[in-house]
Amino acid sequence: MNDQAEALRHLIKQQELREEGRTTRVVTVTSGKGGVGKSNFSLNFALSLQRLGKKVLVFDADIGMANIDVLMGVSSSYNLYHLLKQEKTIWDIVQEGPEGLNFIAGGSGFKDLLDLSAEQLDGFAGEINKLHGKYDVILFDTGAGLSKETVKFITAAQETIVVTTPEPTSITDAYALIKMVKAMDVDVHFKLIVNRASDFREGKQTADKINLVAQRFLQSELPSLGIVPDDPNVSKAVKRQVPFTVAYPGSEASVAVERIARHFLEIPQSNTVSGGVKGFLHKMFRFSR
Repeated sequence: MNDQAEALRHLIKQQELREEGRTTRVVTVTSGKGGVGKSNFSLNFALSLQRLGKKVLVFDADIGMANIDVLMGVSSSYNLYHLLKQEKTIWDIVQEGPEGLNFIAGGSGFKDLLDLSAEQLDGFAGEINKLHGKYDVILFDTGAGLSKETVKFITAAQETIVVTTPEPTSITDAYALIKMVKAMDVDVHFKLIVNRASDFREGKQTADKINLVAQRFLQSELPSLGIVPDDPNVSKAVKRQVPFTVAYPGSEASVAVERIARHFLEIPQSNTVSGGVKGFLHKMFRFSR
């Protein structure tokens, strides 16, 4: 019995050491307009990262259209509102989805974030800080467009993935979002995903077009993270409330998202893209006060 207890203590200690040495990558996923498949991408991107051996948390930060749990067909008992009201701890509101993926359901709580007292902000920050070292990647799936809440997450995260489609309105809105954030004179590292492309050529042309405009008028590079083809299996999976990489793992969209996840993990992080959860909290509350 003593040997078993000692072995258990050793395992716990090893886990703690791994978590202390883990660098948490905080990423915001956003879009210039709704209806481009942003949340669906976020969910399946997170699942792909997890299959590649990463511990991932998806944080549904969309106020009006929170739907990550719906896409998974999972009923969430608690969300951010319960944390802000100090009714639950961060670990109480972390739910489990397909393949053990951790997620925090969205809700109206983010509006309350703007009106918290200093004491409440400290309490909220303390709870969020507990995530530090527990995950390799935390994905914040924000609302479309530039609401006050979305701006918080874009400017505080280490990296921001902008999802667009080849449609002219989607391209225009994506560029407008990037332009507005750049005008705030904050250091935001954008990457682009072109979703629902009819083929690779159309996706690449869309990405190149946005990047060229960004270079010319914003003096900023907008690297492409990848292209997801228009795949009928995606809408089939949505109707089934099953992530498409789970329901149709061999589909074109699933293969593309897995490729994007691999590419994402291969990108070296510079010193300017660091800070983990603590850096995220510092920037988030600096901009809120």
